[in-house]
Amino acid sequence: MTALFSQTSTPIYPSADGEPVAETFVHLYAMLITLEVLRQYLASQQATVLSNQFLYYAQGYPKLRVAPDVMVIFDVAPGGRDNYKIWEEGQTPAVIFEMTSAGTQEQDQSYKKTLYAQLEVEEYWLFDPKGEWIPEKLRGYRLQGEAYVSITDNICQRLNLRLAVEDTLIAFYRLDTGEKLLIPDELAESLRQEQARVAQLETELARYRQQFGELPPDTSP
Repeated sequence: MTALFSQTSTPIYPSADGEPVAETFVHLYAMLITLEVLRQYLASQQATVLSNQFLYYAQGYPKLRVAPDVMVIFDVAPGGRDNYKIWEEGQTPAVIFEMTSAGTQEQDQSYKKTLYAQLEVEEYWLFDPKGEWIPEKLRGYRLQGEAYVSITDNICQRLNLRLAVEDTLIAFYRLDTGEKLLIPDELAESLRQEQARVAQLETELARYRQQFGELPPDTSP
């Protein structure tokens, strides 16, 4: 996709503006968990997931920028960037998540929604972790033509995931297996359980050796 505007000058495109990353810890945590879960999910693909970094969409106009809370871009080199310029990368974000609140409601519902539609972002998700203005906390929109329509089944088609609300976080479930994408705390707990299971098997094996002096027969099919 080409930028909306262009000119031949080469101005500076800052990567920071000194503004806080998120309004509250709840919003920051939801943003960072979404970033990490999707980053792990897409690790083997030609894609990148960026968070709270400037998205420049108009070459030559550095003031025309937005900083989505989380954006997923396909068909680009994996890895982080200081900022993202559409005309350099050649791809527009496919999915954008905004962690919204009462204070950002108007901007998220009007300005950003209109801008993302103009940029042809395929799906736009609003997550209100405190339930300040979205009673169900999560709302999604899918681009049809030049405008967004509401997603009624919480299916993110571009990511092949079903989204759900779990307290103050977005939970992601694979459509092909139904498996939940674990957050870091859940991954750590799963690892601890696996390590405990391996340790138990090793203890039982050592006890068997002491008693019988040989390994038990292999009864696997």
